[in-house]
Amino acid sequence: MPEATTIGAVLAAATGRLKQADVAETPRLEAILLLAHASGLTADRIRIAPEATVTPAVAAAFELLVQRRLAHEPVSKIVGSREFWSLTFRTSPDVLDPRPDSETLVAGVLAAIPDRNTALRLVDFGTGSGCLLLSLLHELPNATGLGIDVSPPALKIAQQNADTLGLAGRAAFRLGSWGKGVEECFDILIANPPYIESGVVPQLEPEVADHDPLLALDGGADGLDAYRALVPDLAHLAAKDALVALEVGMGQDVAVSRLLATAGFGPIAVLPDLGGIGRVVTGRKSVQIS
Repeated sequence: MPEATTIGAVLAAATGRLKQADVAETPRLEAILLLAHASGLTADRIRIAPEATVTPAVAAAFELLVQRRLAHEPVSKIVGSREFWSLTFRTSPDVLDPRPDSETLVAGVLAAIPDRNTALRLVDFGTGSGCLLLSLLHELPNATGLGIDVSPPALKIAQQNADTLGLAGRAAFRLGSWGKGVEECFDILIANPPYIESGVVPQLEPEVADHDPLLALDGGADGLDAYRALVPDLAHLAAKDALVALEVGMGQDVAVSRLLATAGFGPIAVLPDLGGIGRVVTGRKSVQIS
């Protein structure tokens, strides 16, 4: 560890190392977050107190965190949390990291709801950390939600996030595979299923391929296996005029739109993310499925 005894010095040293290794798009911000985790100080406190002393114990703990980041472990996995929809979610190797692109789904669903005080019933398939479901419940004070996941460790993380956000009274979590065994009907049905083509997964950046669960990434040979399994369930679990919103990978919006239309949903819309990529496919239940 470089001989540095102040916040400003250790941050400068770590930022330089992260930048030189080219592992971070925002090396100084990541260094601040890691130092906050090592020291117990807030990121804001670290920013405004560059001359404050760093104890040897904190410096040593910080160095271990920097080394983990240099080995391509994501900051969110190191510190155990990530911000999504201005909320803080616990994360772990058992769940897909919440990502800004997925906020497109939350925004799209909220934009389609005329009255946010309506008592709506939500379901989130493959809920993972629960970030989608819980972000929506945070904005919909009279809604209730069910999160379904095939991974018990993921459900544990989702429940912890519901508890921390004060939403446990309106959110339930259940072990299951897509809609199998579910008998209720819902007003809003959402999912961010695995959609990466199997052959592409090993080529992903190590922060993803080595630290996100394969179960949440691998969508089969063409990336569409999960949608083929899920959409027939959606058709039977959607209440009258229910809204479906599915996150998709680049170029998958056309195929997923066709699946939804065939299952009786329409009109279909594609919502772009901030990069202009078709990221979310939505549809209303327009045909009664027997």
